[in-house]
Amino acid sequence: MADGEDSMAVALRRRRFTLDEYHRMGETGILGPQDRVELIEGEIIEMSPIGSRHAGTVARIQHLFSTRLGDRAVVWSQNPLLLVYHESEPEPDIMLLAPRPDFYVARLPEPPDVQLLIEVADSSLPYDRRTKFPLYARSGVTEAWLVDLDAGRLEIHRGAGYRDVHIPRTGETFSPGAFVDLPLTVRDLLG
Repeated sequence: MADGEDSMAVALRRRRFTLDEYHRMGETGILGPQDRVELIEGEIIEMSPIGSRHAGTVARIQHLFSTRLGDRAVVWSQNPLLLVYHESEPEPDIMLLAPRPDFYVARLPEPPDVQLLIEVADSSLPYDRRTKFPLYARSGVTEAWLVDLDAGRLEIHRGAGYRDVHIPRTGETFSPGAFVDLPLTVRDLLG
């Protein structure tokens, strides 16, 4: 060891944030509307910019569910989901929420309000699969779909811990668990 070198390694520690601290950062302007961030298990995660393919797919899916479900669900697009027990506030691409007269003005939706959650992924696919989907499963979101833009496929995750994963084939009809009377195909979602 050279003279003057410290023989002790520096222990790096991460600073985790609570939901209240995260919200105060938004209220005071530390985090603004231009900041694309989510709070995931106490860590502030910067999100990738949204490209036209991703944005267009989210718009298509939002339109599909809005027109086909009408007042049966609140279609919530790229807005927060409150996961209190996990110090998290992700912003899934699409959620179908139980209808409420106030459209969730009084409080943000929580897992019992979610009838279906959808993430649209291109560059975020590994992060969605390894981090966000396990978090959604642990939080009690009963059904989550992962739209893989690069592969042009859909993964339907259901059951405890999302152990039941179904990948519909081209032309196969499937439905959200909360809306079994709503037949869909992958083409409906991806165009």
